[in-house]
Amino acid sequence: MRILITICARGGSKGIPGKNIKLLNGKPLIAYSIEIAKKFSKLYNCDIVLSTDNNTIKNIAAEYGLISKYERPIELSLDETGKIETLKHVIKFQESIASENYDYIIDLDVTSPLRNVFDLESGLELLKHDQNAFNLYSVSLANRNPYFNIVEKKENGYFDVINKGLFFSRQQAPKVYDMNSSFYIYSKKFFQTNQITTTTCNSLIYLMPHICFDLDHPLDFDFMEFLFSNKKLDFQF
Repeated sequence: MRILITICARGGSKGIPGKNIKLLNGKPLIAYSIEIAKKFSKLYNCDIVLSTDNNTIKNIAAEYGLISKYERPIELSLDETGKIETLKHVIKFQESIASENYDYIIDLDVTSPLRNVFDLESGLELLKHDQNAFNLYSVSLANRNPYFNIVEKKENGYFDVINKGLFFSRQQAPKVYDMNSSFYIYSKKFFQTNQITTTTCNSLIYLMPHICFDLDHPLDFDFMEFLFSNKKLDFQF
C-alpha cells in the first residue's frame, strides 16, 4: 500500500493574510501539518509533497523538514481554483518523479491543524474497508441543523427551514455534520472515476472525537491561539 500525503498552501489569502505561515503558539501554522505528516509517514512509509506557489512558504516548510521540488503553476493558485484539479497536478508530478502509483492520497489542510495520527489512521481504516467508497473527509457535529434551525428564502418570499420535517426539537432532527477541512483521504478509484468535488455519492466521513475547526476569519485564529496557549485542547497531537 503506497500513500502520498499532500499539503497544499498557496500564498494568497484574503480572510487571514499570510495565514499558512502565521505563528500559532510560537510556530508557523504549516508546521503542525508537516509534523503530523512526518509522524504518520514513519508508520506507513509515505511520501510527502508540498504544493505552493510561494517561496517563503516553501522555505519555512524546508525548515521543518519538508523539502519539495514541486512548484504550483500560477493558473492553479487563483481564488477560484478547485482543490481537485490542484491535487491532480501535484499527484501526477509526484508519481512521475517517484515512479509510484499511489493507492491513497491523504490531503492535510494547513488551516485546520487540530488532528493527530490516530485520526488519520482511523480514517484510513474506514476507507480501506469499504470497497465502494471513493473518499473520506473529516467532520464535526454541526451546531446548526437544516431540518430545525437553518432557514432559507422560499419562492413566495417568506422564510422556512431548508429541509422541512416535523421536528420539534434539535434532538429529533437527523444528525448533520460540519466538514471541518482537517483532512481528506482519496482512494485511487476517486481519480479514476473523474470526480470533480470532494463530496461524492460514495463518500465516507470520519467524525472527529475532539475539537476541530478551520481558520476562516481572524477571530478563529485568536480562538485557536487561546486553546493552544491555555492548554484547552481536548486531545494530544
